[in-house]
Amino acid sequence: MSEKTSPKNVEYGLEKIFEGAQDFLPLLGTDYVEFYVGNAKQAAHFYKTAFGFQSHAYAGLETGMRDRASYVLKQDKIRIVLTTALNSDSPIGEHVKKHGDGVKIVALWVDNARSAYEETIKRGAKSYMEPTVETDEHGEVVRAGIYTYGETVHMFVERKNYKGEFLPGYQKWESDYNPAPTGLKFIDHMVGNVGWNEMNTWVKWYEDVMGFVNFLSFDDKQIHTEYSALMSKVMSNGNGRIKFPINEPAEGKKRSQIEEYLDFYEGPGVQHIAVATDDIIKTVADLRSRGIEFLSTPPEEYYKAVPLRLEAHNHELQEDIEKLMALGIMIDADEEGYLLQIFTKPLEDRPTLFFEIIQRMGARGFGAGNFKALFESIEREQEKRGTL
Repeated sequence: MSEKTSPKNVEYGLEKIFEGAQDFLPLLGTDYVEFYVGNAKQAAHFYKTAFGFQSHAYAGLETGMRDRASYVLKQDKIRIVLTTALNSDSPIGEHVKKHGDGVKIVALWVDNARSAYEETIKRGAKSYMEPTVETDEHGEVVRAGIYTYGETVHMFVERKNYKGEFLPGYQKWESDYNPAPTGLKFIDHMVGNVGWNEMNTWVKWYEDVMGFVNFLSFDDKQIHTEYSALMSKVMSNGNGRIKFPINEPAEGKKRSQIEEYLDFYEGPGVQHIAVATDDIIKTVADLRSRGIEFLSTPPEEYYKAVPLRLEAHNHELQEDIEKLMALGIMIDADEEGYLLQIFTKPLEDRPTLFFEIIQRMGARGFGAGNFKALFESIEREQEKRGTL
């Protein structure tokens, strides 16, 4: 069953669902994603080398920052910040000690950070940082933050009066080493894992606190294998620029990927970041050549069934199925088009955070037709780790 055939979508239609999104929190897009990591300098080298991110900005001892060092990397519209502690009593270090390297802040670009903070706080959000004005010779940025699931934070960033590289306190990061980009364009969506029976709690939180709507829903009848299952609901803001699927475990014969994540991350957090490309074959081939490891390729039967699964979209298909199979790229379709996607293995030693590479050719879904093949591939990796 594809996402679009779920009862909710048939009854209301996608446009009708989006009409329900509230406008008290207009979001312009993803501003940046900040990772807390054990060694930001080395992590920055990895993301430059392996993913083709470019040096952008830096803050640390040289810029007057005494407790942390942060490296900002950029590729097209994607900005990631890699932050590490500079002393042993830092909350950044404590976060890394508990969770390993992972996403701490999902920053959202807004026109008015004070209003975004006030509107979400009065609807029940827990404060992370009150509205704060940061200034330098390039102008001012207003930031304010609230907690979401686990220790993850949504930071509202207002930068309409700022002309600098990134934020006050940062300087331009010049580097002689800037490998070519790999074709990554923007963040398509970010997925959060929450604990047993917590999905609906956080769905309601996004609805009530941030005015999001439940765009798509999947239950354990749709997302399961012989051994494990999970539940997922996709939350979206009104303009569709911000999409946050939320997963929780479901009962199965063995431990699901969500349970494994929760065990090793030691709590809820961001499971994966989906980044868009205009040429997934070129991007994935490039990433593989740089050492990025992807989940194992679906069996040949999966690709033989593609013409039947794509049905009305076969005439639109621009990619060679043999090339997709050679790279392990999966394909799915809905009423509006098709999509191509592939998932990396976890990027750290803890089996937690990973990336998805996605190319949308009209489809607005999330590859429900790929779920079984994807999760069986993940289970093969879990079996190697002894965590299935």
